Amino acid sequence: MASLRDIKGRINSTKKTSQITKAMHMVSNSKLRRAEENAKNFYPYMNKMQEAITAIGGNSSDSNHPMLQSRPVKKTGYLVITCDKGLAGPYNANILKSVTAKIKERHNNNPAEYGILVIGRVGRDFLRSREYNVEGEIIGLSEQPSFKSIKDISQKAVSRFETGEYDEIYMHFSHFISVLEQEVQERKILPISKDEVSDESSLSNYEFEPDQDAILEVILPQYAESLIYGAILDGKASEHASRMTAMKNATDNAKELIDDLSLQYNRARQAAITQQITEIVGGAAALE
Repeated sequence: MASLRDIKGRINSTKKTSQITKAMHMVSNSKLRRAEENAKNFYPYMNKMQEAITAIGGNSSDSNHPMLQSRPVKKTGYLVITCDKGLAGPYNANILKSVTAKIKERHNNNPAEYGILVIGRVGRDFLRSREYNVEGEIIGLSEQPSFKSIKDISQKAVSRFETGEYDEIYMHFSHFISVLEQEVQERKILPISKDEVSDESSLSNYEFEPDQDAILEVILPQYAESLIYGAILDGKASEHASRMTAMKNATDNAKELIDDLSLQYNRARQAAITQQITEIVGGAAALE
């Protein structure tokens, strides 16, 4: 049985851990509100970009832009969005499980058939340690990322498709639904499906200058980059929500452990006191 000093030490260390997890929960709660606000503020831009693509694509159904053309798939690109830190519950594990399962299913882990662009130190370290074909990375992304900070990797993804290095690109990220619910999603970002470019837009009656194809040449790469940036903002909200939930659970578990240890400490202390009284009474009786 553990000594009173050992139990007391465990109680004190658990209390300190509980204070840390409680502070981390409060920090994540604050960051979540900002991240959720950033994601919501970006939705109108994405919707308007989608509306423009729909209008132009609907009026230019014969466009030969490579980002609208499907081709035989020789190599697939995967953009994986994780975070730089752990202690976020199943956030990173679920994303990495999703992408590794797809790579095994589609390519049988053949590195010649796929390439990975990864965002986040956790994903980078996991994939490199298991010898997956990581061809690009970005780490140290801020908690409130700007479009400029991710432009390099988003342009890299788009340019590799345009040059034919990748024949299709999928994005794996965690979609924020609520504080208690996040969903890992796989989204095909390139080539852009022509099902998305119908003529049901409020801009479909506008005239475009110089012409639709020239505008598509500029706007399609921006649209693909906006999808990536929107997924990163969505992922940040999911990350903070997952970490907040994990830290709350850790704090609650620490409190339960403290209660159990306190009960164990009190029982051990009571047993020690009872034993001391018994010894005193026995000694007094022996002297009579």
